[in-house]
Amino acid sequence: MPRPTKGARLGGGPHHEPLLLAGLCRELFQYGRITTTEAKARRMRPLAEKLITKAKKGDIHNRRLVRKTITDVAVLHTLFTEIAPRYEARPGGYTRITKIGTRRGDNAPMAVIELVEGEIAAKATVAEAEAAAKRAVKEADEAKVEETKADEAEAAETTEA
Repeated sequence: MPRPTKGARLGGGPHHEPLLLAGLCRELFQYGRITTTEAKARRMRPLAEKLITKAKKGDIHNRRLVRKTITDVAVLHTLFTEIAPRYEARPGGYTRITKIGTRRGDNAPMAVIELVEGEIAAKATVAEAEAAAKRAVKEADEAKVEETKADEAEAAETTEA
């Protein structure tokens, strides 16, 4: 992970920030959605998406790179076997941040960050259904054209006879 940005850290020093973001990513991959502050969610999102992109590649090199950040082997296995294949056809945008208001104790703005489910797959099935319907209409039109040609041929034969 690159050097932390200058300025205020997320509740600690520069050495604590990558560990905090890695822990948030681990929890996101383990549970699918987590509630945290908006600032942490915004800082965590690029890291989580990069980890998912590396998991999509699936080779040993990328597994080792992800293992540097996600140290829990069970979560690492879940990421590579369940989460990454779900986003195989998706080019990016694996997470969604939704603001949920403020925290009661200190009025901090809170957000839910979650993994986006297979919306691309749903769109693909709709597109496939539309394409199948168009093919069916086209085949029906072709069948009607063939019927009219056959009827015209019969009519021509009867007039000649």
